[in-house]
Amino acid sequence: MKLEYIEAGEIVSTHGVRGEMKVLPWVDSPEILCEFDRVRISGREYKIEQCRIQKSCNLLKLEGIDTMEAAQAMRGRVVELYREDIDDEVIFAAELIGMQVLCDGVEIGKIVDVLDYPGNSVYVVKGKHEYMIPAVNQFVLSTDLESNVMQVKLIEGMRTDEN
Repeated sequence: MKLEYIEAGEIVSTHGVRGEMKVLPWVDSPEILCEFDRVRISGREYKIEQCRIQKSCNLLKLEGIDTMEAAQAMRGRVVELYREDIDDEVIFAAELIGMQVLCDGVEIGKIVDVLDYPGNSVYVVKGKHEYMIPAVNQFVLSTDLESNVMQVKLIEGMRTDEN
């Protein structure tokens, strides 16, 4: 299901005295957050004045957050991106949870988890049986966020309760 907002990270601390905040990113890399002009925090839109990378985190300066105290008040909040600002080709794991999965036109279950491994992700699909489907073009034939349906090709060994 296509989400309206994508959770991108959490504000973990302040940085300096001018309202900058340290964000622990939940997206693939901290560079991604720096590509955007706005974020949403606690239901409110904020314009990004500056975003830079420090080690594996982002240092984020938002319009209207100009003091260390104001930044401290944001600590622990989730930073969200507007889905409309993101390329439609990009699909997030959160959008796949609950998606109906079909093989040869027959429903085999719904995606209940996305496991991240170094080579690729793996979709955990539960229905009558449980399947572990690698997220590669060889097995994932199509993904339609609008209709919330994924078409896959199964091979022997993907069903976890097979002997």
